Order: sequence, then C-alpha cells, then structure tokens
Amino acid sequence: MTIKALILDFDGLLMDTETTLLESWRWEWRRHGLRLDPTGFFADHGGDANGARYSALEAAVGPAYDRASSHALRMAYRAELNAALTPAPGILGWLDRAAELGLRLAVASSSPSTHVGALLDQAGLRARFEVLATGEEVRAHKPDPAVYLLALERLGLPVDQAVAFEDTAHGAAAAHAAGLRCVAVPNPHADPARFTTADLVVRSAADLPLDALLARLGPGRAVCGERASAT
Repeated sequence: MTIKALILDFDGLLMDTETTLLESWRWEWRRHGLRLDPTGFFADHGGDANGARYSALEAAVGPAYDRASSHALRMAYRAELNAALTPAPGILGWLDRAAELGLRLAVASSSPSTHVGALLDQAGLRARFEVLATGEEVRAHKPDPAVYLLALERLGLPVDQAVAFEDTAHGAAAAHAAGLRCVAVPNPHADPARFTTADLVVRSAADLPLDALLARLGPGRAVCGERASAT
C-alpha cells in the first residue's frame, strides 16, 4: 500500500526537549538544596504532568515554597536550555528525503501549539509541516489516539496511507490505537523494551535512511539493530 504522509511526534523525537525538561527540574530541586530522584519522573501519558511534580517539590521544601516563583524560574531556565536545541540526529535527513519523495508531513503532539510552534520556528522546520495537531485541540492526550486521528483528518488521508513516528511507549500506543503503523525512536529516557506496539524500533533517526526504513514496514513487527538501553 502507498505511504503518502509521515506523522511525527514532537517532544523527544524532533528535538530532545525531554532532557531539557528533566534538567530544568533537577536545577529547580538543586536551587532548594535538594536532589531530584528521577525514578518515575516521566509519565506514561502525554500532556502536562507538572502539577504532581510541583506538589512533590513543595512537600520536600515545606511551607516556605513559593510555587509561582518556582514555576517562573524553572521555565526561564528551561527556555535557556531549549534555545540551544537543534533537530535530533538524523531527523533533517529524514525530512529532506521525505520532501524528495513527495511525502506530506504532520506533527501530532500532546504538547500545546505555543510550545511546538515556537521550537519548530527556532529550528527552521515549521514550513516543512503541512499539518500541526496539538494537545489543546483534543479531548485526551496520548495514549489516547485523538491527536493522531485529528492529524489524519486534517491530512484527509486514510490510516493505511500514513506512518507515525514516536519516541515514547505511550505515544506508540496512541499511534497503534489510531490504526497507524508506527516507527519508534526511543528517547534517551525511554525503555526500548516497552515499545511493544511499534512496527519498527530504531536507536536513532541517523541509523537508517528513510527509504530503507519505509521498505521494512510491513506485516508484523520488525526491529532494526540492537535495542538501545535507556540512559
């Protein structure tokens, strides 16, 4: 069957914003003389999990904690980190080849459009994507398939003519629930063994040219190369 579009997640796939998120929280805990335990930091769902993170820090700091100030300072620090981000290794090669092949491109992210759009602009990538579908536009976040279904609706394509790209297990589950074939590129904080719903798992977008990757998609689940361990 003919593939006409690629639908890509944003955070952790196109740019490593997952690491800047974690580092901003480590910085904020250090600012209070504390150490963040990263165990369980990354939620098994898309969308904003920061409410629980602020509550955990508030419990550790005590009555002197000022959540509004904490949020403002952390966000300013994360903005500094994000300002240095560039597209993840291999991503530009995939996007360039997609353009050469005439494939349409979409983003399907649980993050808000203000976050996604600003960083796509920063990287000079926004014009490459015909469609942006983001978290504030749908009823539920990944692993719910709503944002993928929205991207497909805006592309005007049936599910068998698009392929999803994801960096988290819950994102791959969302793509699977939408009926999409899914290529997983686990981010540095994700366990590759958990991507049981992906059709293909690669360590990095730099590991396999887009043509070869698309040729490997088919019935069943293929895994390219060694599974990377989370770092």
